Amino acid sequence: MTYVLTGSETIYNGKVFNIRIDRVKAPDGITRQIDVVEHGGAAAFLPLDHDGGIWFVRQYRHPAGMELLEIPAGTLEEGEDPLDCVVRECREEVGLTPARVTLLGSCYLAPGYSSEKIWIYLAEELTPDPLPGDDDEDITVEKIQLSSIPGLIAEGRLVDAKSITGLYLLQMYREN
Repeated sequence: MTYVLTGSETIYNGKVFNIRIDRVKAPDGITRQIDVVEHGGAAAFLPLDHDGGIWFVRQYRHPAGMELLEIPAGTLEEGEDPLDCVVRECREEVGLTPARVTLLGSCYLAPGYSSEKIWIYLAEELTPDPLPGDDDEDITVEKIQLSSIPGLIAEGRLVDAKSITGLYLLQMYREN
């Protein structure tokens, strides 16, 4: 027997996500209520320049209660290809256009309660080509050498899951 959706109700429609309550019958026959955050997905990227520096963004994240250092990312617009999102967000957040973009992988950020999937890319051959940023984002851009990143993670100064995952995927990509 498999899990069977027996009912679903959307209880909130927001700007970035919706919330629904699903009723799911498990293989043991018990029906459980599952809260689901519906999210259209996102794309993140590691803008790597010619001298081994990665461009990060630092921004206040209210749910975390602090500023976080992160690889740049953006929410997919409806029907948007993640690759197109990367090019747009690279111009908006970092002010650069990548000539070469490579998919490193994808993952679900919190599959216990959210449908959000994020695609992670390597962005290379960067040239200046800024676009205006989003009005609701207050970010600063920081270039960090790859060799410094393990220390930032070990010290707890880089704690964003998509960034750590992206850096791991980059390491695997470069080893192959």
